[in-house]
Amino acid sequence: MKDHSSAIARLGTPLSSGPAWGLLGVLAFSFTVPLTKYAVAGDGLSPLFVAGARAVLATLLAAFALAITKQRLPRGRQWLRLGVVAGGVVAGFPLLTSYALTEASAGHSAVVIALLPAATAVLAVRRGRERPPRAFWFTALAGTVAAVGFAAFTGERLTGPHWSDLLLLGAVCAAAAGYAEGGLLARELGAWQTISWALVLSAPAMLALTTVSVAQQPPTGSPTQWAAFVYLGVVSMFLGFLPWYRGLALGPMTQVSQVQLAQPVFTLCWAVLLLNEELTWPTALGALAVIACAASAVRTRLREPAGPGVTPGSQGRENTPQAIFAANTPVPARHR
Repeated sequence: MKDHSSAIARLGTPLSSGPAWGLLGVLAFSFTVPLTKYAVAGDGLSPLFVAGARAVLATLLAAFALAITKQRLPRGRQWLRLGVVAGGVVAGFPLLTSYALTEASAGHSAVVIALLPAATAVLAVRRGRERPPRAFWFTALAGTVAAVGFAAFTGERLTGPHWSDLLLLGAVCAAAAGYAEGGLLARELGAWQTISWALVLSAPAMLALTTVSVAQQPPTGSPTQWAAFVYLGVVSMFLGFLPWYRGLALGPMTQVSQVQLAQPVFTLCWAVLLLNEELTWPTALGALAVIACAASAVRTRLREPAGPGVTPGSQGRENTPQAIFAANTPVPARHR
């Protein structure tokens, strides 16, 4: 029992490991908006094809990984919760952003998507029963304002709400739900297993959408558009979720979600390099403000929850860096 108590005491340390994994995922996701914008440009690849086929491509990788590692099937309500993940990050976010980016620029999209960390934090509080102090909410709000201002003052003139803004707002809500629920499931199933099962669950629907898109408009993209599509399928839809859900599982989710405040900084940098968008002097100031707020939010510790010996974000998992593909390991019998 003493050994088990010592193991519990070590849960949740070091706190920085969750945000570190999260930052790796954010870096992978930061290419998603510019590459989606590039992929749907012109008439080569339709938004429906890009959203559906990239999920099909990711499902092939996920199914292979599940098969060769002989993962056990999720049980009971876990399938319903995987449906939330699939609806949010496999179907909802890719579909809504793909259509929005047919008109909205990458910089404008970053304005709305910058709200995602705050939305994820709110859902994490409700679903994960985390209790962040007021200082966290102040820094999260400051980071959101800084991220929106950073994206808004890159030379693009905002002319009011457009239908693409509504799509992007819907994408934020969908991704926030998928992130929060996926972070909780990752503590039970494992990080890569969670996104893999979500992809498998959504495979019939996404395959049907892909088939419809090909029938309506056969894909005829350029080699660079196909390269962007492959990245979206392999990294944005699968590999990027491995460190991201790992970070959310290590938690606390409210803090790890705020690492994503740095994503607009990365996204706009890639937009300059890949899409030739203008880089102005507010970018440097905005980048410093966003990163400072994200770092402050990450360093803010949560209040201890009710119950002895439990650290937020550590229920049932040891908070130490592990190989991304390592599955959850139960406590050995001698420690029980």
